[in-house]
Amino acid sequence: MRMGARREVVAGEARVAMTPDSALQLQKLGHECVIETGAGAAARFSDLDYEKVGVTVVKTAKALFKEADVIVKVRPPLESEVKLLKSGQTLIGFFNPAANEALIEQAREKGATVVSMEMVPRISRAQKMDALSSMANIAGYRAVIEAGNNFGRFFTGQVTAAGKVPPAKVLVIGAGVAGLAAIGTAQSLGAIVRAFDVRPEVAEQIESMGAEFLFLDFEDSQDGAATGGYAAPSSPEFREKQLALFLEQAPEIDIVITTALIPNREAPELWTPEMVAAMKPGSVIVDLAAEKGGNCKLTVADEKVVTENGVTIIGYTDFPSRMAAQASTLYATNIRHMLTDLTPEKDGQIVHNMEDDVIRSATVTHGGEVTYPPPPLKVQAIASKKVEKAPEKTPEEKAAEEAAKLAAAGRQQTKLLIVGAALLALIGMYAPPAFMQHFIVFVLAVFVGFQVIWGVAHSLHTPLMAVTNAISGIIIVGALLQIESDLPVVTILAAISVLIATINIVGGFMVTHRMLQMFKKS
Repeated sequence: MRMGARREVVAGEARVAMTPDSALQLQKLGHECVIETGAGAAARFSDLDYEKVGVTVVKTAKALFKEADVIVKVRPPLESEVKLLKSGQTLIGFFNPAANEALIEQAREKGATVVSMEMVPRISRAQKMDALSSMANIAGYRAVIEAGNNFGRFFTGQVTAAGKVPPAKVLVIGAGVAGLAAIGTAQSLGAIVRAFDVRPEVAEQIESMGAEFLFLDFEDSQDGAATGGYAAPSSPEFREKQLALFLEQAPEIDIVITTALIPNREAPELWTPEMVAAMKPGSVIVDLAAEKGGNCKLTVADEKVVTENGVTIIGYTDFPSRMAAQASTLYATNIRHMLTDLTPEKDGQIVHNMEDDVIRSATVTHGGEVTYPPPPLKVQAIASKKVEKAPEKTPEEKAAEEAAKLAAAGRQQTKLLIVGAALLALIGMYAPPAFMQHFIVFVLAVFVGFQVIWGVAHSLHTPLMAVTNAISGIIIVGALLQIESDLPVVTILAAISVLIATINIVGGFMVTHRMLQMFKKS
């Protein structure tokens, strides 16, 4: 079949649904590729680049829709584009089916199949075609870059001859794909990053990236498993506590990045005018939900505004397009993976398997029928179990637990000593006295050396240092037992052994200390 990529006509849209690299991969599936002239120009892919890899370039949209069996796009189609569809043709791209009922009906009447990329379920098998996540990742990164461009100060703290510069404080609201990308970018630039999400299970992800999770102790905290990994609307009580937390943070924060969106709903208001008024002059808000009304009601879609108190609010809706080449590459890869699933035999024939969870969920119209909304998935989008918090132990319980551990350790040590004594007695029955003297020294050295090293905190030595220090401990204990020997040679060798082993242990701890310092934030 022939895959056709449409040139985007929405103002400001620079992405393209097919790149030269993805065209090569589609050809390996047995498909031919067609593209409208100039479709990749804004993403720095020329018509010549496509022709070099065997893609046919056509001059008009009508010619493209006439020749192609499958049309791939980025933005939802315009009414004029839906009119160009024909029976049996497939359209793949973002569609926003919840807000485009009229276009869905037109596509059904045309007998076309529509695959909506934002309807791809968030299950493990479908991650490779999750275009929302791909674009959100870019948006989160770009949001931090735009914030830095308008902030006018360093992200990282610096101490210079001219004075000390404090690090910027960044608050990320929403720890989805975009939020985590923003956290990672701001953290890498040296900022102090705080993050909030209504789903407590993301706290570990946030903290693992070096950010502080703003925990809100409330029973209404959500598990994302039930909502496919997305947050669900919160109760009024939870919302009040959430807003109170944000208002408390507002005077300290330099940059706020909001990413909260609920599928098929208007963006919730999370950053109120009162919070904006509490922020310092020069602060920046980047609202990634501007296209759906914004998480801040002072946000103006596709514009940058400056409030009376000097706070810059950025409401751009084209963050992925601001990195058009990268965004096109990722999106075209998502499209290619979708077409790989639709071409199971790699023979250039589309097989639209409606029994497949991913294909079924993404399909809006097929076979002259409207198939939106899709049925529930056969498996949960996120397989997570709620972990019940263990009740806090009383001091008496902690003391009893510690005593039980010590008793168990004592019993284990006693057993080891009994077994060791029995083995020594058994060996002593057959070994000569001279051997037994040295053997007992060796066994005691091993035992004491192990006990000494085992008591050292793990943060003070690496696994390699633990082994070398254990060996050095054994050497020191053994040498100390031999240092009072009647033979001068033995005494000298024992003293040298103690000295070298001590140097090894001290040097090992010094090296480990320096290594740990490398990972501390200045």
